[in-house]
Amino acid sequence: MTLCDAGPLVALADRDESAHSACAAALTHLSAPLLTTWAAFTEAMYLVGDSREWAGQDALWTLVGRGDLQVVAPDIEDLRRLRDLMAKYRDLPMDLADATLIVAAEKRRLRRVFTLDGHFRLYQMSDGAHLEVVP
Repeated sequence: MTLCDAGPLVALADRDESAHSACAAALTHLSAPLLTTWAAFTEAMYLVGDSREWAGQDALWTLVGRGDLQVVAPDIEDLRRLRDLMAKYRDLPMDLADATLIVAAEKRRLRRVFTLDGHFRLYQMSDGAHLEVVP
């Protein structure tokens, strides 16, 4: 299972996105399902809705409906860790979606993230590890 940020979701749903080909190629090497968070999914829905309207949003819903993308929400116990991460990386800054992905990785012991965001090369998980960034 691989974490998935909003950027690749937008690129996959919108063939006009500059990263579409790179994300489609990378996807062939990732095992399904992808895992994202509600914050990252919300961000992707907003961004793809801006460019592709309902067609783009429906493409994201199709990924969820087919089981190719799982969407998870943080637990109430995760809120302190989310805040701590955002405070730690405030100079980058780290947004809520990125923080939820780091927490999801920590909880599930995942080590790979499908993202177009270079900040993920800098983020450290609670055990000091960095995520492998794809593509």
